[in-house]
Amino acid sequence: MKAGRVVVITGASSGVGRATARAFASRGARLGLLARGLEGLEAARAEVEQAGAEALALQTDVADPDAVDVAANEVERAYGPLDVWVNNAMVSVFSPVAEIEADEIRRVTETTYLGTVYGTLAALRRMLPRDRGVIVQVGSALAYRAIPLQAAYCGAKHAIQGFTESLRTELLHDRSGVKVTMVQLPALNTPHFSVVKSRLPRHPQPVPPIYQPEVAAEAVVWAADNPDRRELWVGGSTVRTLLGDKIAPGLLDRYLARTGYDAQQTEEPVEPERPSNLWEPLPGDRGTHGIFEAEARAESIQFWLARHRALLLGAGAAAIVARRALR
Repeated sequence: MKAGRVVVITGASSGVGRATARAFASRGARLGLLARGLEGLEAARAEVEQAGAEALALQTDVADPDAVDVAANEVERAYGPLDVWVNNAMVSVFSPVAEIEADEIRRVTETTYLGTVYGTLAALRRMLPRDRGVIVQVGSALAYRAIPLQAAYCGAKHAIQGFTESLRTELLHDRSGVKVTMVQLPALNTPHFSVVKSRLPRHPQPVPPIYQPEVAAEAVVWAADNPDRRELWVGGSTVRTLLGDKIAPGLLDRYLARTGYDAQQTEEPVEPERPSNLWEPLPGDRGTHGIFEAEARAESIQFWLARHRALLLGAGAAAIVARRALR
């Protein structure tokens, strides 16, 4: 990416957001870091500065549209016009639908979906008059294929997908220089699973295979650099899930009904009323990685292929031409 670009990242205090902040910092960006947890934010800012970049740590609840707009103003006042806005903030609840409470669904929706909407609107208010800028929506394979026990989160990610498609077509209609793209991610080793609200008897986990958050961070940066790619799928499991949902959704329903409960839990029991970050951030700094280091993959072959598909297509075409020439 271009050095010195001004980038806002929501949910920047841990996990994917924090890894993304480091990835942008390594490329010389000036960063606005938004999240609720002040300790994690300050630690993320320190990491950015250690990488030789600049950052503002802005304690912000993305469910508050006015707070998001104020944060956007502070970033532009400090660093100048926004170049990239990354919508990453999220919360979730692990629970059967019959047991989830209405206010919990509302909170997940306000943060994960409406937080993305409010961030997008704040970015558009500044980018559209300048006719430039990139908005990156951090999505998931679950934006297309829902799974059991995460109905509120899956619904929010589905909503982001629909909202983004509408916005994209409007920008195309207006021939706008502003771009929007979405990165659909696989299961990731983040601290989320240790702080998420859960009614499961055992500790929540991402559905394997699990990737390190740095894989997601590199995908977000690549998407910001290549915003004409409308979507970027990351991880072989994401590709398999999305294609499987298109080809045989009913079969996938039955497979997930059979395997989805155990696949989202470790063997370790967990306290039913353990503290969660649903309503307020928990104290402390949780960093970037979760507790699944042993299983997590640091690279994705599929992501490499996705980034180099033009090269691969060209090589394939050259091979076909060469083969015909030898006949």
